[in-house]
Amino acid sequence: MSNKQQPKATFLRTLQAVMWSFAGMRKGSASQEDMARLNPFHIIAVAIGLVVVMVMGLIALVNWVVAQPSTLS
Repeated sequence: MSNKQQPKATFLRTLQAVMWSFAGMRKGSASQEDMARLNPFHIIAVAIGLVVVMVMGLIALVNWVVAQPSTLS
């Protein structure tokens, strides 16, 4: 074992880890590595931000679909 600490993850690495967890496709070994390197507060902040973006996107999509003229008669 070495006494070297692993470098802290960057914002991009945190974003990538959260995106993979949203998709539900993550290897166990990569997940364990992320848990050792990532700051939990950064993960929470990024996850909340992505949830807000996703909800706003869904609201915009629904408003766009509702505003389209109906072709059913």
